[in-house]
Amino acid sequence: MTKKGWIVFAVLCVGILTGMVVLAQKGKTDISGIDGTKIIPTSEKTGNIAEHVEGNVSSKVVLIEYGDFQCPGCGSAHPIMKKVVEKYKDKIAFVFRNFPLYTAHPNAYAAATAAEAAGLQGKYWEMHDKLYENQSSWKDLGGEERTNYFAGVASDFGLNVDQFKKDLDNENIKKKISVDEALGRKADISGTPSFFIGSKNVGDQYILNGKIVAKGTKDAQLIWGDQAAFETLVLNPALTEAGIPLPE
Repeated sequence: MTKKGWIVFAVLCVGILTGMVVLAQKGKTDISGIDGTKIIPTSEKTGNIAEHVEGNVSSKVVLIEYGDFQCPGCGSAHPIMKKVVEKYKDKIAFVFRNFPLYTAHPNAYAAATAAEAAGLQGKYWEMHDKLYENQSSWKDLGGEERTNYFAGVASDFGLNVDQFKKDLDNENIKKKISVDEALGRKADISGTPSFFIGSKNVGDQYILNGKIVAKGTKDAQLIWGDQAAFETLVLNPALTEAGIPLPE
């Protein structure tokens, strides 16, 4: 399937399934007092696990992604966002939050715990990238085979594999993922990937020929699938509004 085909497929399927997940899990996690539009301070509610941030943590422009490691659309968005973050790393803060879609992607939660477990040993972004880049290698694995695959990646990064395996069932990691999910539900995300700046969903817009068009327009695609459009129509206006010079 083509890149555009994956994006369309993800949008059609995930929107329905997300609603099912929201109804099943709403209200289970206490996020009172947490401002999901900003970088979240480490606390007991998050399992004392810090928010995962790349770029300028002091920036007024915080781009937040709610993602599912097994989601084909998220996999397509990953290399685009990686280039965006590299280009704007001095201008914005980029935050990744977990929003595994359990019904659609049965390995998504396990992958999220693998990323968080690697994070406890200082290799979160390395595992995050590898999970997306090798999505096809682990998405259909199960049980011990899946665990061994993640442990093999951890070993490649030089992590303590025994500790990594223990942390796959770490209660603090479960808290962290639960908070991420609850914040996503509160933001009423309609699928993954979802992108926010402040309280505004900036990833649900459709574009055609570099211009924002109505959903359903023939040949239009979601804005996060086009790096140039995302920069021009999303990031640059946000930076200008915040008084931050654009990248040269």
